[in-house]
Amino acid sequence: MNIAFVSSEALSSTQDESDLASQRAHLMAVARELGREHKVTIYARRNSDLDKPKVRVSQGVTLEHLTAGPAQDLPEDGVLPYISDLGDQLMHRWGQDRPDVIHAHSWTGGLAAIAGANGLNVPFTQTFSSEHPRDAKRVRLQRAIGRRASAVIAGCGDEESSLIRLGVPRRSISVIPRGVDVERFRRQGPASARGTRPRLLHVGPLTAEKGVHTAIRALEGIPDAELIIAGGPATADLEHDADARRMMLLAKEIGVDDRITVLGHIPHSAVAKLMRSADVVVSLPQEAPAGVVVLEAMACGVPVIASAVGAHLDSVVDGVTGLLVPADRPAQTSRLTRELLADPTRRTALGFAGADRARSRYSWERISQELVHVYEVALSGSAR
Repeated sequence: MNIAFVSSEALSSTQDESDLASQRAHLMAVARELGREHKVTIYARRNSDLDKPKVRVSQGVTLEHLTAGPAQDLPEDGVLPYISDLGDQLMHRWGQDRPDVIHAHSWTGGLAAIAGANGLNVPFTQTFSSEHPRDAKRVRLQRAIGRRASAVIAGCGDEESSLIRLGVPRRSISVIPRGVDVERFRRQGPASARGTRPRLLHVGPLTAEKGVHTAIRALEGIPDAELIIAGGPATADLEHDADARRMMLLAKEIGVDDRITVLGHIPHSAVAKLMRSADVVVSLPQEAPAGVVVLEAMACGVPVIASAVGAHLDSVVDGVTGLLVPADRPAQTSRLTRELLADPTRRTALGFAGADRARSRYSWERISQELVHVYEVALSGSAR
């Protein structure tokens, strides 16, 4: 199959902790997996003078940079004036190398893909960004794109419900979650050094809405446990970071700062080793459109306590592969964590079940197979 991915966003930066960076990393991982058996070309807007026109990413996968607007990062709304340029370039390329199926990522990518595919009769599938549209113009555009697409990919059941409320036909929606690298994130492997205290781990941005404040408040009711926090800027920049300062001020106010270690940003390649050193991974954001941290912890065989929101509702089978708690409930989080730390047998059972679920349901191989099925159904509908 000749598959065209379209992103109005540049893909050169996937190392920060934003939801957008997570989506970029997901796109690249899916492309690499699909490239094992199919031809995948990723068309992305050029955002740097260093971007080469064409780059071979891996077996079967090529990244082509399209020049549209300034060679710099732009917000999604900032790309809108250049959609016509993107569409013209896509039309030119697809006139020479017609894809079998188009998969657009983000709503602006969808607009560019629709413009580029005009008259080609190529099935078009769409993945929106995890951020819910706020302004009326974007709502109208996403509704129009969703109705135009042969299929719309939702990352979880919660996003499916949002798309239905947006006006996307239910029959057009397929739920295919984010995946996890089950070779990097696995039960067997080295673990970071640790002491004798029970260890809790939080991975992610240091903002309150991402749940780190809830984890700190919960620590107050978990005697002797330590909380390791990985995220935010580099270690050397933590003292100048407003979110880090607010977080540590809270820890000092409630008297748990001596049991907290803030690592700052760590490379993604080091996350599995850190997770395997923890007794429990806590992930307590107010929204979880992707829930990647929970998937990675489950894959490592570490029990998770996760907020009952978004993708967590799909990935965590409460009481079987982890524990769910309402968002922003530190007292309840504290109680569940105490009970889990006091029961090593249960922690082991949750860890094994979580690892099995991550490997069987969320591997990149499984995700790519489900995408291929959606593409095949779209192709059959186009042929009819």
